[in-house]
Amino acid sequence: MTAISRGETPVPEGLRFVHLGFGADAVEYTSAWQEQRRVHAARFADELPDTCLLLEHQAVYTAGRRTADEERPLDGTPVVDVDRGGKITWHGPGQLVGYPIQKLPRPVDVVAHVRRLEEALIRVCADFGVEGTRVEGRSGVWILGDPVEERAALGGLNLDFDPRLADELFDPRLNGPEYAPSNAGQRREDRKLAAIGIRVAKGVTMHGFALNVNPDNTSFDKIVPCGIRDAGVASLAGELGREITIAEVLPVAEKHLRDVLEGAELLPRAV
Repeated sequence: MTAISRGETPVPEGLRFVHLGFGADAVEYTSAWQEQRRVHAARFADELPDTCLLLEHQAVYTAGRRTADEERPLDGTPVVDVDRGGKITWHGPGQLVGYPIQKLPRPVDVVAHVRRLEEALIRVCADFGVEGTRVEGRSGVWILGDPVEERAALGGLNLDFDPRLADELFDPRLNGPEYAPSNAGQRREDRKLAAIGIRVAKGVTMHGFALNVNPDNTSFDKIVPCGIRDAGVASLAGELGREITIAEVLPVAEKHLRDVLEGAELLPRAV
């Protein structure tokens, strides 16, 4: 990849997409992180335009700065600690990961950037017939569950006494599939379809989103995904009840990311 030298050729406008690897070429996490930092430095120096890296990762757990010890895998599975916001999550095959590296006006409005990523991914889900939405206080794209009063009781208990909420010592990771995040759809609970965790350094964004297309969501059962105990995870394939591939989703994701990120009126945070 050739950088565009400042002072020689103007940096082109618009968002460019770079595919780092999918399927058999899935990218090891630290290699992608290194590439993020390289592109981030070039974007800060105006040597590159806004860039979105798209890829699948080899299976890995990553922990944002707010991750608590009790949210990590109990079996000692290695975790990569990273400099993004948010908590612990899993990346791996069947998950479309995007790292938009975009220069924002200062003072930076981080929340607005997160809302734009959510909007693009909600549109992607809608194109496949899945209604994604936001949940107040919880970033990402969600599938809403049934109202609490209509859900089946867990372990024969009324949901008013759900131990995940009522017992500080309760650990869903030790209590089998009944409480597993990957089974939230069967329990008709809220479940996260796309996670978002970002960092902004020198006015330029890093990290981004992970959209569950057709992963093995049982990988989330070893952790407390995003530190949330009373909800779970979902995938497009699981919600649709059919197979769907990264290759199908990729061009749709690019279209909506371009529409939203290029079309947005970027404004500094109000102070």
